[in-house]
Amino acid sequence: MGNLLLVDDAAYMRRLIGIMAKKGGHEVVGEAETGEQAIDLFLRLSPDLVILDILMPDMDGLAVLKKIKELKSDAKIIMCTASEQSHHVQEAISSGAKGYIVKPFTQESLNEKINAALAS
Repeated sequence: MGNLLLVDDAAYMRRLIGIMAKKGGHEVVGEAETGEQAIDLFLRLSPDLVILDILMPDMDGLAVLKKIKELKSDAKIIMCTASEQSHHVQEAISSGAKGYIVKPFTQESLNEKINAALAS
């Protein structure tokens, strides 16, 4: 399946996404808690997909998304958000995100989003 980079400032959220993704047949190749770490790991690991939190303390997910897309225009990224109504979601999609996951989510919905993004 896919090699994933998980980016969220909350360790429990990275752990939860990792467990659910592994049950879907995916492998977590890296985890980052800041935007700077995410960009560094993206460049070093070349993951198939990045699951990226929108709200982070150092650099928001939208800035990270835009930077990664500058570095690799065909990078596949799914945004993770607590609110589907957020204007951030619309900006993320228009900036190249392959989709978004709304917290809380189920294992099935997470893996459906992962598989759809990897297939796109």
